[in-house]
Amino acid sequence: LRLWHLTSLDAPTVAVTWSFAFAWAAGVHLPAWVPLLIALATWAVYIGDRLLDARGALRSGDLSDLRKRHFFHWRNRRVLIAFAATAASVAAALIVQRMPVTMRERDSALVVAALAYFSGVHSGSRSPAWLRNLLSKEFLVGFLFTAGCALPTLSRMRPGAPPTAPPGLLLVTVIFFASLAWLNCHAIQRWESSGASRVFSFACVLAFVGILLASVLALVQPHLTAMLVAGAASALLLALLDRLRNRLTPLALRASADLALLTPLLLISFAVHVR
Repeated sequence: LRLWHLTSLDAPTVAVTWSFAFAWAAGVHLPAWVPLLIALATWAVYIGDRLLDARGALRSGDLSDLRKRHFFHWRNRRVLIAFAATAASVAAALIVQRMPVTMRERDSALVVAALAYFSGVHSGSRSPAWLRNLLSKEFLVGFLFTAGCALPTLSRMRPGAPPTAPPGLLLVTVIFFASLAWLNCHAIQRWESSGASRVFSFACVLAFVGILLASVLALVQPHLTAMLVAGAASALLLALLDRLRNRLTPLALRASADLALLTPLLLISFAVHVR
């Protein structure tokens, strides 16, 4: 678990899990190259993000925001840069060779948003305070991460075809999981900064919303219901981690927060077992 977190393999694991779960909920089949692309692109992005965080802190001389994952990446930057470059190259090759042109055009907006995130977070210039408050790093990561997981499914839902989940209801589930991704990032930021924490309250509210939505859809959308219940379980696990945060090491707490997002694995395992 320690190595899974320190090498940034936690993010692609969650991304692939959520991608399969969204596809399962919508009754969409994802080709094998899609989860591979998601895993490689996510891994490359997270390695780059942590290396840029470490470089910026080292240049400024302020190491207060750096954690073990940043130091691990910086110590092993030559190996990790090689891995990230290879992953990005293979991901680019998959996009060129496998992804239809129409899907590339749809996904280009996400790429632009990701580039804007990197330029805004890691540039030397400071954006206005109101914009930083509105578009916090936790909000942007949660939105971009979930959008990247859901787009392969949303782009394969053909108009006129009877999908397992209507696009509108699936979008509600995607928004719920984006909120869950934000909560994960927010909890980690609060725990690591030792600031005033409202993680428990936020997590309980999000779990309640998930259970409420699941109860509304229970009779008409069983797959979406299962997804929302899994998301609510993740929120409750984050609430539990918030209560246990003083009993766990920072590294164990950080890794466990990502581990809590893997509850949709139960849905995928059940679907495979049923088949």
